[in-house]
Amino acid sequence: MMAPQPAAPALMFPATIPLAARTKPATMTPAYRIDFLRFALERRVLCFGDFTLKSGRRSPYFFNAGLFNDGESLMRLGEYYAAALHDWGLAVDTLFGPAYKGIPLVSTLAVALARAGRNLAWSSNRKEAKDHGEGGVVLGAPLVGRVLIVDDVISAGTSVRASVELIRAHGAEPAGVLIALDRQERGQAEASAVEEVQASLGLPVFAIARLQDLFDLLASTEELAGHRPALESYRERYGVATAAG
Repeated sequence: MMAPQPAAPALMFPATIPLAARTKPATMTPAYRIDFLRFALERRVLCFGDFTLKSGRRSPYFFNAGLFNDGESLMRLGEYYAAALHDWGLAVDTLFGPAYKGIPLVSTLAVALARAGRNLAWSSNRKEAKDHGEGGVVLGAPLVGRVLIVDDVISAGTSVRASVELIRAHGAEPAGVLIALDRQERGQAEASAVEEVQASLGLPVFAIARLQDLFDLLASTEELAGHRPALESYRERYGVATAAG
């Protein structure tokens, strides 16, 4: 018998209620975080094993958002992004996804928000400026107001920095960055890649799920508990203080 699939998060917030108006207890971990990780495991976007990362580190887990590669997966992913944005409470006017991976991510978030009654325009960047038709380096809607950058993870922060420059060059304001997973591990120094982006760009960053949420999932799921020692060792070696929960 197949294990039951995690239910997609309910999106019940109407457009008449600003996202910033919602509050929740600071100590409460939203259920959508754990549900998202179960969903990622189900689609093999999140895997346990022995992986060599681009940084050269050997990691006991790997997250590849490119494997959200069918219609149902993208639909549900958009709903998790929307639930996280609602939970965050950040007020935004426009959505932006860095090319190329950010394009399906930002578009599925836009669809999920529209289904919940909040219709926001989205855009992306062209890798090369278009010299015919409408031209320019922006694909989709114009960049206006407070712009949310949507990505899968933050590694070196290169795409976020380039996005911020583009948004500001078009007279808009970068409002924050929404990602799928925060690995909560050190970058080149003691801070994590997310913390480095927050410090250098002055932008808030929010994730659907974090490494600490993965530990919470392992603690509550008997068949996954065997992966905990390897993750503990990895966190002890590379984790930041915020990952200790």
